Amino acid sequence: MAASPHPAPSGLARALIQHGRLSEADALACSAQGASANFAAEVVQRGYLKAVDLASFCASTFGYPWLDLAAYDDSYVAKDAIDAKLMAKHQVIGLARRGNRLVVALADPSNLRALDEIRFQTGLAVDPIVAEADKLARLIAKLTESLSSTLSSMASSEDFDLDALAEANPDEAPPDTATAEVDDAPVVRFIQKMLVDAINEGASDIHFEPYEKFYRIRFRTDGVLREIAQPPLALKEKIAARIKVISRLDISEKRVPQDGRMKLVLSKNKAIDFRVSTLPTLHGEKIVMRILDPSSAMLGIDALGYDPEQKAALMDAIERPYGMVLVTGPTGSGKTVSLYTCLNILNKAGVNISTAEDPAEINLPGINQVTMNDKAGLNFSISLKAFLRQDPDIIMVGEIRDLDTAEISIKAAQTGHMVLSTLHTNDAPTTLERLRNMGVAPFNIASSVILITAQRLARRLCTCKKPIEIPLEAMLEAGFTEADLDGSWRPYGPVGCDRCKGSGYKGRVGIYQVMPISEEIQRIIMTGGNSMDVAAQAQLEGVSDLRQSGLRKVRQGLTSLTEVLATTNE
Repeated sequence: MAASPHPAPSGLARALIQHGRLSEADALACSAQGASANFAAEVVQRGYLKAVDLASFCASTFGYPWLDLAAYDDSYVAKDAIDAKLMAKHQVIGLARRGNRLVVALADPSNLRALDEIRFQTGLAVDPIVAEADKLARLIAKLTESLSSTLSSMASSEDFDLDALAEANPDEAPPDTATAEVDDAPVVRFIQKMLVDAINEGASDIHFEPYEKFYRIRFRTDGVLREIAQPPLALKEKIAARIKVISRLDISEKRVPQDGRMKLVLSKNKAIDFRVSTLPTLHGEKIVMRILDPSSAMLGIDALGYDPEQKAALMDAIERPYGMVLVTGPTGSGKTVSLYTCLNILNKAGVNISTAEDPAEINLPGINQVTMNDKAGLNFSISLKAFLRQDPDIIMVGEIRDLDTAEISIKAAQTGHMVLSTLHTNDAPTTLERLRNMGVAPFNIASSVILITAQRLARRLCTCKKPIEIPLEAMLEAGFTEADLDGSWRPYGPVGCDRCKGSGYKGRVGIYQVMPISEEIQRIIMTGGNSMDVAAQAQLEGVSDLRQSGLRKVRQGLTSLTEVLATTNE
């Protein structure tokens, strides 16, 4: 008799299946994708169960106490009790030691291998308690990122003087050969300080900008650029050369734009990638570094800000065996994170996923990612043709830019593949018109596209927010109905504190228009209707536009009315 390709589920997986909380196929996919030691984290990450629901299930099923780590003072954690590598491998933390006993927090108390390894390594008896997988992961990351704290302390030090360096070498010529080394210690430390500061502030981009009389560095945080520093102008060549060296760019070439990448390793478990772009300007090379944090794709769909009905519609669409799902919005609206989040949900052991990206921003294990290379003749349409010969189940196209790419993507969607892609349009209805203007036949649009989601990112109010008074006329003009203004809620506005550096905002929240393509919308497409006809039908079907979705975020106290008006000002 042939052996089963997958071992029978055991421990937590078996318990979840027996209680009807997880299908056997999903349990096997989680066991295969993440190691069995991280089975609980994989279940939460894929969205099969919320972390709190899984913790509650483990506590009641296996009879162990449940601790909310958010209420636990991590200064009492027995940091040195368990080796950092073992902590990260099994997602466990030694909370407290009493005599020869160690209290261990973990998300999966049925993970006997982890408990045995801890007993062997510590020589102590182990008392397991249950913790939520997401809070556990955050605390482990905090405890194990020793290198990150070292870099941060280095970055805050004042043991170097850039002005003194500039004065000592005011006329020094920059390196002119690709083999020149840029190893001035103050410049190296200064750039490292900028990188670490940007990561700590949650910035998405760092801009190094030379001008005639000054040189400035700006961070884009929550979508807004803010000046951080003005190094001496004489150092602009040294800073540019150092960044190009670590990004593996040609430091002797200053006449044409260049693109590169670099990685900053923060700990054994965390590294941040930077996408580097140089641009020759009138007064020197402007450099922009895009910060690519892989953890942003692992947040899960609940963290993105979809309303429950929007999430349900999106999940229903991407789990179909074939069709096309399009994500639209301007540059910087979070389309890439949304696509990666969907891919992460679909990334199972039995699925073949291929992506064509320009460039591939975040590395996702288990997914075949291809970066476009126009110089070598590798573009979206050529990649898609190759994908169709690679037995794909799911294809992601970074962007549909031309008719050739659109037609191949639609052909793939019509022949039994799920296709995910993006377009630069203002909202969901105009996306259909954009495809038609590209030259795609209405029949092909109607028969392939199953859902379109448009999105924006609005700044999220910091915890220092306060209720504010807004005139009734202004609320009605913004789009609220009289029924909405029933007095059961109040809008909030920004205040400003140390946490948000005085801006009143911290982080961002997504605003979405999720439009399934119904039979009536298909009929409008086939009969030559325009985007206004599609929008009117979508409203009749209960699809909220971007403004309406934004106003719901105002009612929930997540963002301010001013921010929604600015973000959804079509």
